[in-house]
Amino acid sequence: MKKLDEIMELMADEMADFKTAVLELQKLSKQLVTMSIPISTDALENNLSIFLKKQETKKEITDEILKEIDRKLKRARIIPNYLLILFGILGILAFGLVGYFGYTANEKLEESFSVYGAMMEMKSQNTQYEDYFAAHPESHEAYCKWLEDGYQGL
Repeated sequence: MKKLDEIMELMADEMADFKTAVLELQKLSKQLVTMSIPISTDALENNLSIFLKKQETKKEITDEILKEIDRKLKRARIIPNYLLILFGILGILAFGLVGYFGYTANEKLEESFSVYGAMMEMKSQNTQYEDYFAAHPESHEAYCKWLEDGYQGL
């Protein structure tokens, strides 16, 4: 029974402490209800203006980035400038080579025609000589003898 009395005393002490804690909480709760924190419109407007300024600067930065991207997209090309320049140079070089080779081929053709004309002229002269020598065999023999003598003298 002694233990039961001790337990009862401990419970009574704990209940008294709990009662004082509850009374203290009630007192603090009443103070909290009576105390009000006034929210002024000036503080609210100030905080709102600061937030809006931050939002505006972020919007300006994003707008500038988007404008730069838009400018880059407008100046973008499918084929880069250096490739256009390279193809232009190669085209001019190809036209130059075609012109040069065409000109030289034409010159060679004209030269071939002139050589062919000269050969035909010589052939016609040879036929004239052959006709003459056929008509005058004694001249042909004298000519042959003259050629033989001339080559031996060299």
